[in-house]
Amino acid sequence: MIKSTGTPCRITVCRDCCCGGRKIRTVDHEEQLAVLRRAAPVRVADCLDVCERANVIVVHPSSAARAAGARPVWLGLVNDDGAAHDIAEWVRAGGPGVAEPPAILDLYEFTPPGRS
Repeated sequence: MIKSTGTPCRITVCRDCCCGGRKIRTVDHEEQLAVLRRAAPVRVADCLDVCERANVIVVHPSSAARAAGARPVWLGLVNDDGAAHDIAEWVRAGGPGVAEPPAILDLYEFTPPGRS
């Protein structure tokens, strides 16, 4: 793991397709965004094209971690209010390449099609 410097982690949240409401009604989507925004800058994407894994959140490493080889972490089926808090806690600790994610996030992590 490296020390976090430079641009901090960023988060992309899928909304306006299957994610964010119509398909997943058991999540307070606005509260999920608020929790994540308190941890890092959040970009809302219309669709990340992995609708079978709604709700999808991507955690992007800091610039220093990216330069050291860290890659974005894709999390799917984030349909539990506690998961957003776990993601936010990890991001505040430094995120990909800087801090180990809480073990529970292993349940959500996936590799999107076309990436290896």
